[in-house]
Amino acid sequence: MKRYRHHNKDKAIVLACFGSVIEQQMYLDLKAEVESRFEGIDVFLSFSSRMVLKDLHRRGMAYKNLTQTLADVDMLGYRHIVVASINLFPTDEHELLIRTVKGFKMFSLANLRYTKAIINKTKESSLALKALDEAITQPNQANLYVIHGVPVLDLPGLHSVSYTEQFLRMIGKYNYTCSLEGAFPYYSIKESLITQMKADGITAVQIVPMLLVSGNHYRKDMVEITEELSEHFEAKIVPSQSRSERFNLIELEDIRAIIMQNIQEEITKLGC
Repeated sequence: MKRYRHHNKDKAIVLACFGSVIEQQMYLDLKAEVESRFEGIDVFLSFSSRMVLKDLHRRGMAYKNLTQTLADVDMLGYRHIVVASINLFPTDEHELLIRTVKGFKMFSLANLRYTKAIINKTKESSLALKALDEAITQPNQANLYVIHGVPVLDLPGLHSVSYTEQFLRMIGKYNYTCSLEGAFPYYSIKESLITQMKADGITAVQIVPMLLVSGNHYRKDMVEITEELSEHFEAKIVPSQSRSERFNLIELEDIRAIIMQNIQEEITKLGC
């Protein structure tokens, strides 16, 4: 096929991210690490948040969404493309990624594959969550893990969210969970949470944002939750585990290891 002669570059990796106005550097750092880990393979960034894309454009940074980025990468002539899902759970953003890649495969001559979301495999997910809990847990202090969640209850991937919640509660006597927009949202269960914590003898609690990268939810919701709980307990947001001022799951070694492993698996499956 004559058209295929223009696909004269080997492999590319597209990191499909949501994006962040306040922690954009986290994604740039991840891109640099992927480039180092997969030397010789070109790496591209895409973002799905239109608010983030508009903010980046205002600052003179011309990033694009996944569809636009795949079109650019295809036009550049890559024969093999791995789309890495930089999504914590395989819910709505991950499902959009899958639909986008499958749609693109209908007309692109490139060999495209996509990775799993981060919290997907039981073993790797369990070990990463356990390592997180061990790293942040302090004596005489409860942990309130706040998951973003999704606003409907029939989406694919919700088992991953439910497993995370149950696992975290099971491994820590004083671990509690809630969501921002999903099942068991903080705004609906906060009275019950406070009552249970008091019954358990809790006097101090740290809020743990289960956010891959900190964004407006961190700056707004996590602060509001902390202020409300401060009326009843000694409350704080969990300190950053890295150089950032805010806590970001993407900075954790176990989370990044899962991302790298997912990419490697799909590169292997390309068979090239």
